[in-house]
Parts: sequence; C-alpha cells; structure tokens
Amino acid sequence: MKHIFSPYKIKDLSLKNRVVMPPMCQYSVTNKDGIATDWHYMHYVSRAIGGTGLIIIEMTDVEPDGRITDFDLGLWSDEQIPALARIVDACHQYGAKVGIQIAHAGRKAEDASVPVAPSAIAFDENYKTPRELSTEEVKDMVQKFRQAVRRAVQAGVDVIELHGAHGYLIHQFHSAYTNKRTDEYGQELTRFGKEIIQAAKSEMPEEMPLIMRISAREYVDGGYGLNESIEFSREYQKAGVDMFHISAGGEGPIAAAGRPGTHVAYQVPMARTIKEALSVPVIAVGRLDEPSLANAVIGNEEADLVAVGRGMLRNPYWTLEAATALQKEIKLPQQYIAGFPRK
Repeated sequence: MKHIFSPYKIKDLSLKNRVVMPPMCQYSVTNKDGIATDWHYMHYVSRAIGGTGLIIIEMTDVEPDGRITDFDLGLWSDEQIPALARIVDACHQYGAKVGIQIAHAGRKAEDASVPVAPSAIAFDENYKTPRELSTEEVKDMVQKFRQAVRRAVQAGVDVIELHGAHGYLIHQFHSAYTNKRTDEYGQELTRFGKEIIQAAKSEMPEEMPLIMRISAREYVDGGYGLNESIEFSREYQKAGVDMFHISAGGEGPIAAAGRPGTHVAYQVPMARTIKEALSVPVIAVGRLDEPSLANAVIGNEEADLVAVGRGMLRNPYWTLEAATALQKEIKLPQQYIAGFPRK
C-alpha cells in the first residue's frame, strides 16, 4: 500500500518519499537584489537534512517589480544563479530533490511604484491600482519567464514550478474576475499561461517535469469554481504541465458566503477531483501537518505527493518525526539517530 514514505517517480524526477516542502516566502533578501542569503541556505538545507523528499524554493520572480516585496528572491539576472546553486547542491548532498517556483506578483507587487496586471483593477483598497500591460508587454513578460526558467535550470534544480495561484500574475490572466482585456490575452484567458508553459518547456531538459500551482477555487463573489479550474488546467496540461499543485484563493476580498474552510485537509477534495478528472498527478496542500493525516491522503490515493507548509516552518525535521510516529523506515542522519528512537 502506498504511504508518504513510498518512493515516487515522475519523468526523470525520483523522490525518496512523498513529502514536499511547499514554496513559502521568507522575505529575507537583505540588499533588495533578489539574491539568496545565508538565511535561505540554512532554511532549505535544514529541511533536506530533516528528510524532506522534495523542497520547492519560494516564489522567485522574473523581474524586480514582479516581487511581492523588495525582500523576495529573483531570477532576472545571472548574478542570482550562484547563491541558488549553492543551496541546490547542498540539499542534494542530503538526498533531497529541489524545485523552484517561478512567478510574478502582478497587481500584488506591493513595493512596485506602479504594479502591472492584465487589467487596471486594484487588489483591494489598500493596494495600488496596477497599469494594464500592453499586448507587446505581455509577450515580453513570457520571455522574462523563459529566461528565469533558463537560469533555474543552470542553478541545477530538479523540477520547475510555475505559480498560477494565489492571485498572482498567471492567475490574474486566467481569471475572468481580474482579466477584462479585449486583445488575444483576454479573448483566450489561458493564452498567457500556455505561452509561459511552452516557453518554460523550451528551456528545460526533456525529462524534467513541470509543475503548476493553481488556485482550484476563488473565494470571492464573481470568481471561478472547481469546474472552471478543471477546464483551464486541462488546457495547461495539453500545453505541457506534468503535475498540478492544488491550492485555492488569493484573488481579492473574500466574500462571507465563499469563505474557505478552516478544518484540516479542506483543500484535499479539490486535489482529488482534479487528479481524477484529468488523470494527472497532483500535490495536495493545506493543513496536512498531522503525519497520520498526510499519510492517509497518499494511502487513499487522493494525491501523489503531500506538501507540509507551516508544520515544516515549525519543525525542519518534520519528516523524520513523521517516520518515527508512523513507524516507517527512513535514513536518519548518523548524528541524530539517538534523537529518533525506534520501537
């Protein structure tokens, strides 16, 4: 029977277990230059030592004004490659595979003097009103994603994740709630995302998988639901996405009627539905910190991988402790064996 410590393989990506550290912004760049620091090195490498199968480096942006804040990582310059490569190489030494989430914040770029977006609609009254990108600027943006993916591959990552969730730029384009354009990128809401997917694939080794993170549902009046996200995911799958990372929300003021649940695993049914509808591998995420619960998601074949976010922020060794709690075999660092007793 499958469990979170079963190995997993997709294309050329072989994972020792099914535990994922999802991308979580650290806001820890010190010189506003987008370059990873010693904090990022310790943060990610400690989770590799802690047994995580796949670590996905936080939202890393394709241009300076594409960051949520000026303290976020970037990949718009070759100067940003070495610090990321150092992290990837160290994580590999401890048996973890490493991905990176390539993104643009769009209208949610808080420190941009004038954010950009598919349409000039502010996120809420506390955010700046963005400038609508011209058609040519949209095409240029696709190339910025392509160049960032090229740099990520040069840094040695094992997998690329495109951020199409949480109200950031790709999400803004494929949502009718935020995309009111009349050009080709408004007439076909998935066009921008599909062009980025194709551009990314052109820079990736043929057998390197491409993940896309999506919000499966918008918790806002006038937003899309699961049926719509299945359809746009189908288009993205045809364009080259190999796996979907299923989250939700992030696009605007939350309406009371659509407020997301606060119970554990509330997003898992969406992951399972998309997995079954498209016959595609998925990562489930969202309050899955309890080892037996995370294990059940895999054992019940609701998802192929399980992402543990806040639980791994609290405890870099979440995976080692989960193996102890579930009595599953895992390779422990020699130095830590005494800390994880076996029955």
